[in-house]
Amino acid sequence: MKQTILIVIMTALFTVPVFSQAYESNITYDKKKQKAITIDYAYSQDAVQNAFVQKIEKLGHQAKEEKGLFNKDKGFIVFKDAFITDISEERFDYIVKIERKSRKGKDETTLYLLLNKGGEDAVPAMSAHDIGRAKVFLNNLLPEIEEANLELQIKSQDDAVVKSEKKFKDLQDQKADLEKKLQKNAEDIENQQKQIESQRSALDGLKGKRKVVSN
Repeated sequence: MKQTILIVIMTALFTVPVFSQAYESNITYDKKKQKAITIDYAYSQDAVQNAFVQKIEKLGHQAKEEKGLFNKDKGFIVFKDAFITDISEERFDYIVKIERKSRKGKDETTLYLLLNKGGEDAVPAMSAHDIGRAKVFLNNLLPEIEEANLELQIKSQDDAVVKSEKKFKDLQDQKADLEKKLQKNAEDIENQQKQIESQRSALDGLKGKRKVVSN
């Protein structure tokens, strides 16, 4: 009986979905090792990035992505002097890096959130309460990510439909061309047959003009 109960408990534990929670880590930005509020999502990089950027931009803050061939901070997205009341009552430069967790895991993404003030890492000076709010902010981003992921799936499927429709039209055009070629071929065959008959008739006529040689 005890063994049966243990099996049931273990089965329940392994079948309950596990949701990643935000945690603290480190990442290098602006040539400095900085504290980051980090979270792993079981969604693609595009879905996570679209959801985060759109959420912050809806608050009135414009995203600026670090670019440049020799820019070591390439890929970081910066929201300068942003005011996000869900995290803090102060303004910060919110800096985010969103990347695939591994090359193989296209649906596994890690998000790093840095907060800078005056060009310096502000997280070490933040209260545990505000750090907790930042973690909750990332934890609660899941519905937006799911929505962004759905939109990407819709776009992907829409592209697939457009591609299939184009292929269908191309095949129809090929069929029409083939039918025209077959029709012309049939006409050519008929004309060639008439020409053969005409040539044979002419040949027979010429042969009929041969003089009969008497022995």
